[in-house]
Amino acid sequence: MSNRFAWWVGLVGLVAIGFLAACGSNYSPLNNGLVLTSSQGSAVVQTFSFDLASGHVSAISNPAATAGVGSAIVIDPVGAYAYVIINQSGIASYKIKSDGSLAAGGSTVTLNKAGSVPVVPNYLAMDTSGKYIFVADRATTDSGGHAVAGAVSVLAIQSGALTEVSGSPFIPGVAGTSQATAQDIVAVAATPTVFPALTSTGSQNAVCSGQTAPTTEYLYAADSANNVVWEFSVDTSTGALSNPGTTTTVPNFATGSVPAGVAVDPCNRFVYVANQNSNNISAYTICNGSSTQASTCLASDGSLKEVAGSPYALSGGANGPGPMLVDPFGNYVYVVDTLSNQLSALKISPVSGALTVSSTAATGIQPTAIAMRSDDSWLFVANFVGNSLSQYAVIPATGTLTPQPAITTDNSPWGVAVK
Repeated sequence: MSNRFAWWVGLVGLVAIGFLAACGSNYSPLNNGLVLTSSQGSAVVQTFSFDLASGHVSAISNPAATAGVGSAIVIDPVGAYAYVIINQSGIASYKIKSDGSLAAGGSTVTLNKAGSVPVVPNYLAMDTSGKYIFVADRATTDSGGHAVAGAVSVLAIQSGALTEVSGSPFIPGVAGTSQATAQDIVAVAATPTVFPALTSTGSQNAVCSGQTAPTTEYLYAADSANNVVWEFSVDTSTGALSNPGTTTTVPNFATGSVPAGVAVDPCNRFVYVANQNSNNISAYTICNGSSTQASTCLASDGSLKEVAGSPYALSGGANGPGPMLVDPFGNYVYVVDTLSNQLSALKISPVSGALTVSSTAATGIQPTAIAMRSDDSWLFVANFVGNSLSQYAVIPATGTLTPQPAITTDNSPWGVAVK
């Protein structure tokens, strides 16, 4: 009996050790990455540590991260704070602790209303300097059933604390009108004011690494109701948005049918828009003052010129392109194909911005969000119905995706961010 008892004690001890390894924290910033996901079904923010060499994942206990039903999530450039849309009304901030767990951050902000109507935040983007969060607000209706235009809310960041900037939310369109046509802003992306740093090995760099980044900043807002992308000028001192042009109309540029995602390349060259209904990707050159643009751009004003051959069709049965990003070195566009449960990778021509489909990879059921580590080595997709995160190892030089075992999450993950 004593031998049997000792065997059971040993077994219980092994199980306990395994449980602590799975639900405790073995996160080391030198050896591990950190991936966060917000849950709509369980109203929590989960964090997972993953080995940078093998990709092996361990869950980290996060008892403090239960502020409310979460959706989109972003992490600041230095990996100190995470910001999450909660309860479809505001933005919560969390401090990322040294063990990978989360603590309550500087503030939880309820976004200013559009007139008398609460805005409906849908998507978050952060500028490359980590000074501002831009929020895509969906179209909604007032108590009388009248259309209320979508907008862009802007929050200033100070050590994790959030403050909505003066004038926010900003509604695109014609200044001084009633905005009878309700813009539906589903995604936003800002031009860089910080270029990718040179890597220590020099094996992988963006074409602009080591160069001086522009001091002007523009924000592009995808409008699914009017099939356009709007262009704002960003005041880098205050975060306020304004019309970059000389007319009373905020500039807009035609997209395909029902744009659902927008991304800017990290070297300030190109803008890409995912068109959900027309099932393709629109590509644009940013008028940024480059000497090669003399024949196409009249001014260095952030306006967009569609790339020859755009829009670009997807392949491999891809359907419903939506959330998207450009990799940190500016070589590939990755887009979530929301209606076909897959991910498409498209190679960027560094000269023209033209796209060529490179590969596709399966995701879980109903993918909703995408995030990539800043070293271009790991990519994650949140699967809303699949209750999982898809994880891929990335070869930066080729954009090749190698699927890893799916990460089981709490119910209905919506957003994903990675450090």
